[in-house]
Amino acid sequence: MATASPAELGLCPERTAQLMSVLQSEVDRQRLPGAVVLIARHGKVALFESLGARDPDTATPSPMALDAIFRIYSMTKPIVSVAVLMLMEQGKLLLSDPVAKYMPEYARQKVATLVDGAVHLQDVRQNATVQDLLRHTAGLTYEFMGSAPAQRQYAQARIGSRDRTNAEFSHELAALPLMFEPGSAWEYGRATDVLGRVVEVVSGQTLGDYLAEHIFKPLGMVDTGFSVPEKDHARIAEPFARDPEGGVQMRVIDLREQPALESGGGGLASTATDYARFMQFMLNKGELDGVRLLGPRTVEFMTADHLGEIPVFSPASRALLPEGHGFGLGFAVRKHQGVATTPGSVGSYFWGGMAGTTFFIDPQEDLCATLMLQAPNQREYYRLLFRNLVYATLVD
Repeated sequence: MATASPAELGLCPERTAQLMSVLQSEVDRQRLPGAVVLIARHGKVALFESLGARDPDTATPSPMALDAIFRIYSMTKPIVSVAVLMLMEQGKLLLSDPVAKYMPEYARQKVATLVDGAVHLQDVRQNATVQDLLRHTAGLTYEFMGSAPAQRQYAQARIGSRDRTNAEFSHELAALPLMFEPGSAWEYGRATDVLGRVVEVVSGQTLGDYLAEHIFKPLGMVDTGFSVPEKDHARIAEPFARDPEGGVQMRVIDLREQPALESGGGGLASTATDYARFMQFMLNKGELDGVRLLGPRTVEFMTADHLGEIPVFSPASRALLPEGHGFGLGFAVRKHQGVATTPGSVGSYFWGGMAGTTFFIDPQEDLCATLMLQAPNQREYYRLLFRNLVYATLVD
């Protein structure tokens, strides 16, 4: 991507420097191990800098490099959602299709309800659709987001294991109960992992091979994948071994080995430049450097709110979907300029990863930005801080 000075792109140079100063102060306080920041506007990079350490707990930490590789966890979801919409555009699936059309194991799902302390299982009234998976209304959840009966069964089945193939994962998950009737509520969960299996069934390729051939290679995302080759192991960014605030530090995935599970919901590794190319592709409404993967109307459809009046199911999910926002097909989508606690334009969209990475895209401002870091327990703070600091730089 081409570069230009912040001032040329409508960013205040002093405020841009202030953004980096604030992040550097977090490094100096030993609260943030290191980070890579990238902001682009009008198709050009205005800010691309690194700070802190890539490997903070080694005897002689290496400075964070611009080409550092990060575990992006749930920033995988938008990429896999694009893959599904590409298949839709090719006439290979409909969003109204039941998931069971592609994986028959999803034809017999049940909903778990707690009645007088006992778990009751009831047949679903309507099977989940591909759209339900894309917008997280399929009745699925995450085992670490609560202790409801379905979540306890997820945990007992070790549904998050990376030792199963995508096909094995899909069969195991389909046998577990749902949290609620598909289409009736929004609950963040393993829906995009299931979408990864849909991609495999429809395309006849593994998810990793499909993404590499149809998205990563065309977009020039040369360092994005489900594992990191040995020659690039020294580029992997690491979190602190111990949480700087005394909490229980999350164990991050090992990028040095190819997992059996190619998690469509959270398995990718990437760099700031690779993800910036994906963001610019979205901002360009489906095209980058003469390569078009999606039509403009499809991108507009993806980044519109798909929840309408559908409520958020649990407090844990409400914490992930701020007030004033809905959810599209792979992204949170801003519906109101106010209401939320961070600035942003109506129609902007975003998501983040469990280890701390975050991004947002603002079509009104012709702006996209990503903050790449590995600080799991501080992730929400840095997402909000970064958003505030980036919007403060805009002065035109």
